[in-house]
Amino acid sequence: MTTRTFRITVRGVFDGLTPEQHADLQSRAAEHDILFAAFTPEGHLSYDLNARAVFTFRYQDTGEAEEDILDATERAEQSARAWLDERGYGHKNLRSQAEDLSQAPLGKRQRRAAAKEL
Repeated sequence: MTTRTFRITVRGVFDGLTPEQHADLQSRAAEHDILFAAFTPEGHLSYDLNARAVFTFRYQDTGEAEEDILDATERAEQSARAWLDERGYGHKNLRSQAEDLSQAPLGKRQRRAAAKEL
């Protein structure tokens, strides 16, 4: 059986941040810039409080079967919630989206390479 790679995006909105929490997030904004966003096993957080109070966590996980994406999504949501709760950051509208890369359509270059292999 092959290993499947899942990409999970967990989005939400910061809610009820204290001035201190807002200042802390602002001071660390450079390390959470969207330009450095990546899907990682531990999750990568990005936000831009100057634009709006939304955030995105990006996770990468694996599984053996198609159904494993549900467990991976649950782990990602729990991880995001734990990170926020540990720091006391209020949040709302937490939602997630997951993609099984084995089911993703091939890009133009990948289709050409696959056709050459045949």
